[in-house]
Amino acid sequence: MTEAHRPVATVERALAVLQALADAPRDLGNNEIARSVGTNPSTASRLLATLAQDELVRRVPESGRFRLGPRLVELGNAALARVDLRQLARPHLEFLTEATGETATLSIPGEQTTITVDFVQSPSTVRSVAVVGRRSVTHATATGKVFLASTGELPTGPLPSYTRRTITDRRQLAAEVARTAERGWGQAVGEREEDLNAVAAPVIGAHGHLVGVLGLQGPAARFAPRTMRAAAELLVTHAAQLSSVSR
Repeated sequence: MTEAHRPVATVERALAVLQALADAPRDLGNNEIARSVGTNPSTASRLLATLAQDELVRRVPESGRFRLGPRLVELGNAALARVDLRQLARPHLEFLTEATGETATLSIPGEQTTITVDFVQSPSTVRSVAVVGRRSVTHATATGKVFLASTGELPTGPLPSYTRRTITDRRQLAAEVARTAERGWGQAVGEREEDLNAVAAPVIGAHGHLVGVLGLQGPAARFAPRTMRAAAELLVTHAAQLSSVSR
């Protein structure tokens, strides 16, 4: 690795702090953050003070704990505004939700997984709720399997179980990813969350690279396998249409 491409340790630790706060379901104290990112409390304190200066994190006066700051919303919106695919995909998301009654999502690929950048919520009272910025779990989501099929590689390390249906055997996952690549769409049946099913299809850009993933997700009681297959056919059609204008 050249000097120019060598990671800066302080920046890596700062990013780890932000990720720890993003993953936590509540505000975190200085010592908790230090343990989470593998550093000492004094270093964590200096990192937090620096991040707080630019409102990337915020210290809650009442508790002394920390949470993500409002500046990240500004930065996130600026980043999303530059994702032209969102604008192109929006009519497709609206059509897919209207046609199926389920939540339609658009994700874009990152280094190791995909991230949700837009969605149209199902109009049903019982529905799957999408979240902008949420990362897919590559071995337990339809979107993640499409991502793996595009890279031709499996995730490194152990495959954690989220439900009784999560694929944790690497050979079984390899076979599932191969099926996803062959048929042109992926599915997940209660694998990341119980009673949540999903299908996804790739959006291919210039040079045959994955630039996005269209998805549909809904409650298992309504979005059952037969319904999923029909939705997948519709999804593949719209993903192909979006691919044609993304090149």
